[in-house]
Amino acid sequence: MKLVLASASPRRKELLAQIGVQFDVSPVDICEDVKPGEQPVPYVKRVALAKAQAGYDKVEQQRAVLGADTTVVLDGNIIGKPQNKTDAVNILMSLSGRTHQVITAVAVVCREQIYSCVVTTRVKFRTLSREECDRYWETGEPTDKAGSYGIQGLGAIFVDSIEGSYSAVVGLPLSETAELLKLADVEIWHT
Repeated sequence: MKLVLASASPRRKELLAQIGVQFDVSPVDICEDVKPGEQPVPYVKRVALAKAQAGYDKVEQQRAVLGADTTVVLDGNIIGKPQNKTDAVNILMSLSGRTHQVITAVAVVCREQIYSCVVTTRVKFRTLSREECDRYWETGEPTDKAGSYGIQGLGAIFVDSIEGSYSAVVGLPLSETAELLKLADVEIWHT
C-alpha cells in the first residue's frame, strides 16, 4: 500500500523518512480551530482524522493517507501557535519552570478503514528569562510551532526533561505510527 502524508510539515516528512517509509506529500487545508469547550485529546484526534480524511478524499483510493496533529497543553488548556512576538514570549514564560503535555494524534485512512492513536508526552522546562525568550523569537523558530518552541531545534535548550516519546513532541510518534502503518499494509524500512 502506498502512503500519502496529508501535511506540509517538514518535521513529519523527516520523521517518516527516518523509518524508511516511502510516501508522497499532499497537504490539506482544514479548519484547526478549537471548538468551544473542546478538550485537548478529542481536539487533536478530530483534527488528525480530518486531515487524513481530507487527504484520502482527494487521492486515488488505493492509497493510505496519514494525518497528524500536535498540541501543547498547560493546566488543561490548549496552547496553539503564537500570533506574534508578545504572544510567543508570554507562552514561553507560562511554560517556564513547569511541566506541560504535548499531545500528538495520528490517523491513517485506508480502504475505508481508520487506524488512529494518541500519544501524550510530559515536557519539563527549566526556568526561562524574558530576555532569552525575546532572543529566541528573533531566530524565527517559534513562529509556526504549538507552544512557541521546537524541541528538535534551538528550543531544545529550554527542555529540562521529557517523559514519553521525543518524536511525538517533534510531531509524529514513530513507534505508534509504525504500528498503524503496518495495520494499513504500508511498508516501513523500505530499501
